Amino acid sequence: MASVEERVKKVTARVLNLDVATIKMTDSFTVDLGAESVQSIELVANFEEEFGIEMDEDAALSVDNVGAAVAFITKVCKEQGVQI
Repeated sequence: MASVEERVKKVTARVLNLDVATIKMTDSFTVDLGAESVQSIELVANFEEEFGIEMDEDAALSVDNVGAAVAFITKVCKEQGVQI
């Protein structure tokens, strides 16, 4: 099974129409990857679907880079008892 990092990058690449190989853990969703506010909401929804979790939208939208998203999603999965 793919790691949380690989899955986050895959979803990010799909939503933002990017090559998954170009996405780095340090990339900011808005500054480096060009996500606009609507796409940020779309990313949250897609992460929830990918991992089978529910995230607090405000907390999720405050996550600003790929590495922070991996950490945040890992934490939410553990809190909700979802295997990753």
